Amino acid sequence: MANHSQFGFQDASSPIMEELVEFHDHALMVALAICSLVLYMLALMLMEKLSSNTVDAQEIELIWTILPAIVLILLALPSLQILYMMDEIDEPDLTLKAIGHQWYWSYEYTDFKDLSFDSYMIPTTELPLGHFRLLEVDHRVVVPMESPTRIIVTAGDVLHSWAVPTLGVKTDAIPGRLNQTSFITTRPGIFYGQCSEICGANHSYMPIVVESTPLTHFESWSSLLAS
Repeated sequence: MANHSQFGFQDASSPIMEELVEFHDHALMVALAICSLVLYMLALMLMEKLSSNTVDAQEIELIWTILPAIVLILLALPSLQILYMMDEIDEPDLTLKAIGHQWYWSYEYTDFKDLSFDSYMIPTTELPLGHFRLLEVDHRVVVPMESPTRIIVTAGDVLHSWAVPTLGVKTDAIPGRLNQTSFITTRPGIFYGQCSEICGANHSYMPIVVESTPLTHFESWSSLLAS
């Protein structure tokens, strides 16, 4: 959960999000090195007198032609690796289907016979003390911790987007089309997200809450809900 005046990302709760945070830090360090070098060169040019070395220098031209290519490679390789990791779905332990509606989410646990429910935002007037306004729902998505989970996302009316920042997941929900992604929660907890596609007047009133629990608790929850 994000805090007030927070500048960085939320604490990562999945391997993919950990990789994204590391790549963000890597890209910032590259940008910092570039800015430092440019500022140094500007200061050098302002303080020193112009000479033939600054007017005509093939070595410098060669360096500033090759150096940007090296920088792009340093950014492209880890970026492509993360993209392939995000698209890889290998033998999930649980499959979950999320259907976006105006303005709530429907969930189906396809590995169970009769396990589905709708998830609505809790109105502010009915919100229990200590809960988060505009983020709490009446039915949370419960998933087992440290288990690969595949989520299939679609919509029943207009475009939506199923996004949970701390899990590094954001998948568009398109009517008539099935998109899929996967995640693994590395710790127990409650993770909040929201629809990230403008879908109408109440776009900001369809939050997402994912609860990660140990496998034994998930089995008890699923048995109770299915009965």
